[in-house]
Amino acid sequence: MVTGAFVYFMVNKYNTTLYVGVTNDLLRRVAEHKTHINKGFTDKYNCEKLVYFEDLVTIEYAIEREKQLKKWRREWKNNLICSMNPNWDDLSESIGLTEEYIVGIKEHYRMERGE
Repeated sequence: MVTGAFVYFMVNKYNTTLYVGVTNDLLRRVAEHKTHINKGFTDKYNCEKLVYFEDLVTIEYAIEREKQLKKWRREWKNNLICSMNPNWDDLSESIGLTEEYIVGIKEHYRMERGE
């Protein structure tokens, strides 16, 4: 598993809706998107597929890169994804995401909410 701070792209199953995010824990954050833990853009538009990420040295660099990417035209983002992931495959398994981890994330948040 890569470490540091990350900027990443999540898309819906049709690759038509794209979300740019930043996190210090890519594995946890992707699991949260896949389980719709946090209500917001990715939940509303079903962005559950990790198609691109960059591992950066600090969270500050990751935030700056996220701001830069959010200003890009969609065509440029698509080209960036294709440079790393030409088939737009879900990269979740490549970062170590498993069903067991996803179940653990769901349970963690269930307990946190007192359910």
